[in-house]
Amino acid sequence: MHILIATDAQWVLDEVVAALGSADTSFTVCSNGRAVTEAVTARTPDLAVLDSQIGSMGGVAVTLNLRLDETGGRLPRIPVLMLLDREADTQMAKRSGADAYLVKPLDALRLQRAARLALGEAIAR
Repeated sequence: MHILIATDAQWVLDEVVAALGSADTSFTVCSNGRAVTEAVTARTPDLAVLDSQIGSMGGVAVTLNLRLDETGGRLPRIPVLMLLDREADTQMAKRSGADAYLVKPLDALRLQRAARLALGEAIAR
């Protein structure tokens, strides 16, 4: 599995890598939202994990760009897990086309569950 992580916060990167990393997982890291499209074009990820704030461009704007490029035929569909700063942002995450979202603080179990949800995998209750 290849995961793109877009965040400018080292602690977010550390949490996501620790929770979703394995011997079979590789990562591409973008510290600026404007770099995501180029990174996706270079190597299509199986999952994009987007922080709510990524340098000069937030996760909502990045997700909207990915969805526009998808509908325009420029990029394939990329499952998106958005990491939000506050509960009030959940509506924007839904409207932008995120497949799943998670409100911080993060923990490994919630990250793994949200990633499976974004990938469309069945989640055991």
